[in-house]
Amino acid sequence: MFSRVFRKGKEQSQTNAVATLDKLNETLEMLEKKERVLIKKASAEVEKAKEYTKAKNKRAAIQCLKRKRLYEQQIEQLGNFQLRIHDQMILLEGAKATTETVDALRTGAAAMKTMHKTTNIDDLDKTMDEINEQTENMKQIQEALSTPIGSAADFDEDELEAELEELEGAELEEQLLQPTTTAPAAPVSIPAARQPARPAPQKSTAEDDELAALQAELAL
Repeated sequence: MFSRVFRKGKEQSQTNAVATLDKLNETLEMLEKKERVLIKKASAEVEKAKEYTKAKNKRAAIQCLKRKRLYEQQIEQLGNFQLRIHDQMILLEGAKATTETVDALRTGAAAMKTMHKTTNIDDLDKTMDEINEQTENMKQIQEALSTPIGSAADFDEDELEAELEELEGAELEEQLLQPTTTAPAAPVSIPAARQPARPAPQKSTAEDDELAALQAELAL
């Protein structure tokens, strides 16, 4: 009930502000139009005064200048009226902007209050407890799925570790028993100029021939 009344009053005040600004604009345009007319009349009186002065009609020229001054007084008065209307429009536009700003802030505060009502601290704690509970349940399910079943569940982890250590020790021992191979030494090349000359083969003598024949017979 109160919110409807407040909203209705707010809309009415905004409508009144807009209508007032429109009225002030119309009045300002009317004053500007009158000012332009008076300026033309004052200029016309000046021209008449010049003509009467040329015609040596001093009295008529003075009358024209008097009317010109009256027009100038009205122009000055209209200028003051326009200034007041401008001030009023500025104040009204500022008040309208202030009202709209306050209304926006009030709307934001109401929305924040509604959000706080829908999400209080008790609901938040309850939601966090439910999340933690579901997380713990999922962890237990994953642990149950990762637990070995059947024959794999009967394996002893300590025995498997001992067997693995035996395999590693046997492999290390095999590596230590393998002979180390050394690369053959590279042949040393001797320059041709420094190589000793090979002795020329000597001719076999008769005694050597007989010894060779005897060895051949013994071999048979």
